[in-house]
Amino acid sequence: MLDETKISRAIIESYMDKLVDALKSDVAIAGGGPSGLTAGYYLKKMRPELKIVLFERKLSIGGGMWGGGMMMNEIVVQKEGKKILDEFDVRTRRFEEGYFTADAIESVSAIALHTVKAGVKIFNAISVEDTIIEGDTAKGLVINWTSVLDIGLHVDPLALRADYIIDATGHPCEIAHLIEKKNKKLFTEGGGIIGEGAMHADKGEQDILKNTKEIFPNVWVCGMAANAVFGGPRMGPIFGGMLLSGKIVAEKIIGVRLKYSSICS
Repeated sequence: MLDETKISRAIIESYMDKLVDALKSDVAIAGGGPSGLTAGYYLKKMRPELKIVLFERKLSIGGGMWGGGMMMNEIVVQKEGKKILDEFDVRTRRFEEGYFTADAIESVSAIALHTVKAGVKIFNAISVEDTIIEGDTAKGLVINWTSVLDIGLHVDPLALRADYIIDATGHPCEIAHLIEKKNKKLFTEGGGIIGEGAMHADKGEQDILKNTKEIFPNVWVCGMAANAVFGGPRMGPIFGGMLLSGKIVAEKIIGVRLKYSSICS
């Protein structure tokens, strides 16, 4: 016969093992949309020994990709974005020269599965409510249950350490706002968040790649959060730039880490 308490113990003990292990990581990602998932996947692909954890505030991961365009669950990518979908075994269809479509549900499911199988530990329904900053360097995240924050309970959070933090929270660029709120200068021309511009898909796709960068010591931004911080336009349901931004931030963090390791050795 099934023992309900054993079922509960199995869930609690297994989850707590994962959460305790996440208290110190190499890279902590805030946001489980396409760019955050892709960043985690490529970090593990390039350096399998790294411990990568990802926190998504919603119950579901995938960000806005689930809904395609206006809840028509198809997405569009260009040639470079298609290469990433190919790596995730997502089927694509050529629409016309330079444009490929993919099923949004298949895309999110495939990206999520490959990311988890690569070894990224994903925690859903957890929000980042603050950052750990020592001196002028970010050292970790402060987390709480999303439900606690949504209903306004006064419950103290928990903290975790990470060598690098990625803000992949999309349009709200939540980590960047947390740092700016604490009067910490970001690496933008005006010293703070510029805010995303009106829709301009072509420019937005280009800007998101150049805006994928470090915004504060140990804090990197990718995906739509990158354009929100640096004033780039939004793009709508074309997702190649999001996927490429996730790959680029992974490559940049690995490059910095390798450079740092070589200097210290």
